[in-house]
Amino acid sequence: MKLGTLKNDTRDGALCVVSRDLKTATVAYDVAPTLQAALDDWDFSAPRLAALYAAANRAPSGSRWFEVDFAKFHAPLPRAFQWADASAYLSHAERVRKARGAELGRELREEPLMYQGGSDAFLGPHDDIPVESEAWGIDLEGELAIVTGDVPMGVKRDRAGEAIRLVMLANDVSLRDLVPAELAKGFGFFQSKTWTAFSPVAVTPDELGAAWDGRKLRLPLVVHVNGELLGRPDAGTDMAFDFPRLIAHAAKSRRLGAGTVIGSGTVSNKDPKVGVCCLAEKRALEAIKGGRAATPFLRFGDRVRIEILAEGRSIFGAIDQQVVRYEPHR
Repeated sequence: MKLGTLKNDTRDGALCVVSRDLKTATVAYDVAPTLQAALDDWDFSAPRLAALYAAANRAPSGSRWFEVDFAKFHAPLPRAFQWADASAYLSHAERVRKARGAELGRELREEPLMYQGGSDAFLGPHDDIPVESEAWGIDLEGELAIVTGDVPMGVKRDRAGEAIRLVMLANDVSLRDLVPAELAKGFGFFQSKTWTAFSPVAVTPDELGAAWDGRKLRLPLVVHVNGELLGRPDAGTDMAFDFPRLIAHAAKSRRLGAGTVIGSGTVSNKDPKVGVCCLAEKRALEAIKGGRAATPFLRFGDRVRIEILAEGRSIFGAIDQQVVRYEPHR
C-alpha cells in the first residue's frame, strides 16, 4: 500500500491512503490520525489501511475521496523520532575522497558509515529548499530510505529486515562548503546537513514486487537538475551495505523506536556512464579526469527532481523542489 500525509493545521498532518496510480486518496482518520500513530500500533493499523488501499484502487467516489495534489502533502513522516543516514554505496565515497587525494579506509569497507541527522522537521516533496547563502555549496543527494517498526537492541542482520515497514525516496540536502570545517572539529555533521525531503508516499515492501528482495530495491533512481538528467544509477547495484545491515548497525547499542528512518546515502554505481545522484560526485569525477571540477553547486532558482519509475509509472511520486534564498522572519 501507499501512505502519505496531507498538510493541515497540525505539525504531523493527516495520514492518507493513496491509490497505486497516485491519483486518488482518502484521509485514514478511522484508522490512525498520523503515520506515526499507525506505526506505533502497526499490527492493528496495517490490515485496516490495507482495506482502504484496496478500496482506493477500485476507482472510488464520494466525499471521503479526493484527487491527489502532492504540493499539499508533507513528507510521509513530517517529523520523526530518529533519522539516521548511512553511506551504503562505496563508489560514491571512493570518488569524493579520491578527488581530494585521499583513499577509502578499510574500516569504511567493512562497516557502514552513519550519522544521526535532524529529524524535528522534514520538507515535503514539493516544498522549496530555503538556504541563506549560495556560497555554502548547496547540493542534493538522491537516496532511498526505509521506516522501521520497533527494533530491539543488538538485532542481527538476518532478523533486522523483519522491521522494515515502509520504503521511500529522500533528498538529503548538503551544504558542501560547510563540511570541511565541521569535520575538522572531530564531531561530524551538523550545520552542513540541513533539510531532508522525502517522496510524496511511502510504500510497503510488497508494493515493490520482484524489484524488492527484502534487502535492496533493484530499480534506477532518476535524478534531474533543471530538467537535465544528472543520473539514473540502479539502487540495487553496488549497494555494499543493504538495509538489514544498516538496521543492525544502527541498533548495535540501542533500540530503535517505531518510525525510525534510515537512509541509504547517495545512490551510486561504479559505472560512470549511468551518471550520479549528487553534484559533489559529478564534480569529483570531473576532478579525477581533468584536474578540476567544472560543475557548480546549486543556485537559487535551480530545481531538482528525484523519482523511481517502474514500467513508466512513478512508484513513490516525485520529489520536485526549488532552491530559494532564505528570508529570516522580521
